[in-house]
Amino acid sequence: MSKESKKLIANNKKVFHDYFIEETYEAGIVLHGTEVKSLRMGKCSIKESFLRIENGEMWIYGMHISPYEKGNIFNKDPLRTRKLLLHRSEIMKLVGKVKEKGYTLVPIEVYFKDGKAKIEIGLAKGKKLYDKREDIAKKDMKREAEREFKQRF
Repeated sequence: MSKESKKLIANNKKVFHDYFIEETYEAGIVLHGTEVKSLRMGKCSIKESFLRIENGEMWIYGMHISPYEKGNIFNKDPLRTRKLLLHRSEIMKLVGKVKEKGYTLVPIEVYFKDGKAKIEIGLAKGKKLYDKREDIAKKDMKREAEREFKQRF
């Protein structure tokens, strides 16, 4: 048994600032040849992307995969919508959750796992402004405590 290898390509740190992540799911991404090569070179961004469920299928919009330099005519549109691969039961569960008020689906990170491109999806609830301020205050307190600890020793 080989241990599972995970090579991070892109992550979306802003998600944790803007949302409370309730659950995470792993989904495959339907890609074309040159897109895979671009991903292997790390040319991907999910900062502006979002997810939708349409006709029982999950799609990601705004995921930018830069065109492969040597791909010429085989390159696809960098911002095209891409289908995500999840089990039907997972999609149906997410449909029910997203219909509840305040829930949304957000992409967290894109990575290769055992040679296959995967995306981690989070079922998220939006943070209010005071929640964000609270998180920033906690982070500042933690940073200050670490600084004092370092100075003492």
